[in-house]
Amino acid sequence: MQATARRVDTAGGGAKRVTAAGSAETGASPDVSPNVSPDAALDAPVDLVHLARHTLGNRDLEREVLRLFVLQSRMLLERMSETGGEAGDEAALARLLHTLLGSARGIGAWQVARSVERQQEALDAGLSADLADVGAAVAAAGVFIEDILRG
Repeated sequence: MQATARRVDTAGGGAKRVTAAGSAETGASPDVSPNVSPDAALDAPVDLVHLARHTLGNRDLEREVLRLFVLQSRMLLERMSETGGEAGDEAALARLLHTLLGSARGIGAWQVARSVERQQEALDAGLSADLADVGAAVAAAGVFIEDILRG
């Protein structure tokens, strides 16, 4: 599977397309690749351009950050599922969601971030959080990341 993120302008006046496998291709057009919608970075489980920007293009660091995200997100989901109806658990769940939100934003896992934000809003409104929704988003990001790490 070769997923493609979006194009970004490079200093040379061309564009750089970063793929899920981590390769970069340069081209003349600064626009989005014809094979990718303009919102592809938001639709992909991980925005690889965002990740590359935050890791300064260091591929080893990108891989390590992705590995850590997979481990941390699974650990956080497990802890979230352990929260029950006891007093204080809602506050604990809110903290766990906040931690996951920061991690997701850090790597550009926008689907995870949007899911977490919805659950935070539900808690703020006095409703229950839908941890299955968060779990599905984390699982999709995990599959995408594992594919990158195997490649």
